[in-house]
Amino acid sequence: WAFATAGIDAPELFEAIATSAVPRLGEFNSQHFANTAWAFATAGVKAPMLFEAIAIEASHRLGEFNSQALANTAWAFATAGVEAPMLFEA
Repeated sequence: WAFATAGIDAPELFEAIATSAVPRLGEFNSQHFANTAWAFATAGVKAPMLFEAIAIEASHRLGEFNSQALANTAWAFATAGVEAPMLFEA
């Protein structure tokens, strides 16, 4: 989140985060999903496997999302250009 906000280019860091995050998404809460997707979208980092995994996991847990987390997640997917029908049709 901080690197994306500051506009710092750190592709290796984002790649490592994406790789580490995917198997741990079951531990995430709605804010973690939203913040992670937001950071990647804001930084302009393509991480299709991460976004796909977030869409799958989050689609089963949308009842846990407050309005801010829903809005931020939707914004991140749209900004990143990631289609996630399973998430948006859930």
